[in-house]
Amino acid sequence: MAKELHVVMLPWSAFGHMMPFLQLSIALAKFGVRVSFVSTPKNIERLPQVPSTLASLINLVGLPLSELPNGDLPDGAEATVDLPFDKIPQLKMAYDLLQDSFQKFLADQSPDWIIIDFMSHWVIDIGQELNIPVMHFSAFSAATGAFAGPPEYLTGEARMKVRPSMESLMSPPPWVKFPSSVVEKKHEAFYMFNFFFGSNGTQFSDVERLAQIMKNSQAILIRTCSEFEGPYFDLLNELHEKPVLATGFLPPDVPERTKFDDQPWKDIFKWLDEQKPKSVVFIGFGSECKLNREQVHEIAHGLELSDLPFIWVLRKPEWAKDETEVLPPGFGSRTRGRGVVSLGWAPQMEILSHESIGGSLFHAGWGSMIEILGFGHSLVLLPMIADQGLNARLLVEKGLGVEIERADDGSFNRQDIARALKLAMVLEEGEPLRLRAGQAAAIIRDMELQHQHYIGQLVHFMESYQTK
Repeated sequence: MAKELHVVMLPWSAFGHMMPFLQLSIALAKFGVRVSFVSTPKNIERLPQVPSTLASLINLVGLPLSELPNGDLPDGAEATVDLPFDKIPQLKMAYDLLQDSFQKFLADQSPDWIIIDFMSHWVIDIGQELNIPVMHFSAFSAATGAFAGPPEYLTGEARMKVRPSMESLMSPPPWVKFPSSVVEKKHEAFYMFNFFFGSNGTQFSDVERLAQIMKNSQAILIRTCSEFEGPYFDLLNELHEKPVLATGFLPPDVPERTKFDDQPWKDIFKWLDEQKPKSVVFIGFGSECKLNREQVHEIAHGLELSDLPFIWVLRKPEWAKDETEVLPPGFGSRTRGRGVVSLGWAPQMEILSHESIGGSLFHAGWGSMIEILGFGHSLVLLPMIADQGLNARLLVEKGLGVEIERADDGSFNRQDIARALKLAMVLEEGEPLRLRAGQAAAIIRDMELQHQHYIGQLVHFMESYQTK
């Protein structure tokens, strides 16, 4: 019966959202579900290729963004990665203008389900008008969802009672009845209070959009599994008066060992082959985290102080005129033979799957955590934006990560970078953390659990809903 299901996906235009939506699309297609994945043409072009065996079941649909009346969205900007932070509101405005073309597409296709992100609250009315049920898929952790709370506490007077100030985000909300360290730190609370609960430059704040979607969707999906986030996932089921289902972690496939013939990767993988197993730290902050000069330099000095072998994938910052300005003077010569810095694109999954990699310094993004922990690597956490701080607290709470110390303003220093790296990678007191990382990897890579159980459960829910 699954072959008869047709699902339309509409993620927010950020790659940290589009990727889990694509991974969910692939997982559903493996069960014979037909999927229409909707984004903008340029975003569709930049997605990884769908497995050829599933191409007939996954239709990638590009709906062009409309121009804003004031022309304030730069040409070619179709995702958050294309824009500085202060231009994101313009992308949200343009994204909202997709609703007419999206409604026409839905009316033409008549799918069985629509699965949406937190941004497109207007799909709720479209679904009701066309009599198509809507699911909200959260690419965030269950702990983040539990911290956010039920929709009635996200807006209005009820929100003001429990979250009247940024300081109120620095302790667990009243509905979390068990011990929890999943809270915001001072510098994170300022951002969350002002930009998540506050105005985002459009008619509806992010939190108003999310509240409307959670309240009016037919079900909520979370990218997690109860074996990993049991108490928080159970709490979500209590907080929401509707089905809350786990999709599993949707881990990406482990790449086959690839032989790289092109430079510089031929030499880099040769260097990795020469290192001891589990000895090398991978450092990567993705494309959305735009590190400033001081942050890049403190990380570099911390790596130097740690004396650990490392591979650092670093996007060339906008503040650097050329590559020579990116790193501290003399850093390359002082770490030559012990570390590798790659500016630009890198085969991240192939690096992470290499037997010499033993840990990762990264931003604690949920998707990156799944990739890294899926190989059993130790986690050194330096959260930067959005939900990353909450993820970091969860991973420390579970004994899976070391979070780098920060001042109240969010700054950090090289000594704390080096200390956290050595604890996670080599010190005896970090051995329990390394053991737990291996145990967590077994859960993430259990495809019977992650795919057959969780995705199978989701497909059954969608099928049975149709027959009610």
